[in-house]
Amino acid sequence: MFSLKDQNVLIDEIKHTFMSIFTEAITTAFSLIVNVDADLMEIIGLSMKVSLSALLIACFFGLPIGALMGTRDFAFKNTARGILTALMGVPPVVVGLIVYLYLSRSGLFGALELLYTPSAMIIAQVILITPIIAALSSQILEDLHEEYRDLFTSLVVPPPKALLTYLIEARYSLLTVILAGFGRAISEVGAVMIVGGNIDHLTRVMTTAIALETSKGELALALALGLILLILALIVNFAAQQAKSLLSVQRYGG
Repeated sequence: MFSLKDQNVLIDEIKHTFMSIFTEAITTAFSLIVNVDADLMEIIGLSMKVSLSALLIACFFGLPIGALMGTRDFAFKNTARGILTALMGVPPVVVGLIVYLYLSRSGLFGALELLYTPSAMIIAQVILITPIIAALSSQILEDLHEEYRDLFTSLVVPPPKALLTYLIEARYSLLTVILAGFGRAISEVGAVMIVGGNIDHLTRVMTTAIALETSKGELALALALGLILLILALIVNFAAQQAKSLLSVQRYGG
């Protein structure tokens, strides 16, 4: 049994160790950014390329699905919505495993030789974030549809024009949905680790680099990479908020 004094000493040592690692991490992160480390820039560039590509593809599929489910009534709609909601919670490692099986040499698409490439990572991220974008946009557009349906029906507004009105009216909310999808993509590690392999100068992204450095015991460098990833996320959110403010000014004249 530890005495109260021993416990206090242990707590102080833990605090000191944590602060040392955190201080070293901040210093390392600052040094990597200021010195424009080539390997770091390559990792950041690949992370943004993969995540933004996956986001664009997911929006291409997810937003129309959300619009269809939010503004149209069809058979088994509740079942489809339940499936979509369930897909939002699929574990990333399961998605990574499924994509791996399809892209492996013995898989259905093995001849394409996409395994352990950025393309495989994009495919995995698309599968993960499309249900999120579809489900969230569906709920937003359904609320608008319920609010304006009677008005548009009385004015005999064509469905395509009504849908365009919904999209314009909900653009800020849909921007938030898109940001949620980007956040899900940029923070993904399990699926991209399986299908990408975390190969240096080929498929290594921020999250897999953090996992690698942590496993090597390089906690300061891992935390530094984590801080840089956090900064990137904050920059994206800040840019989105600025775009939202500019759109508000253009619409309401300040």
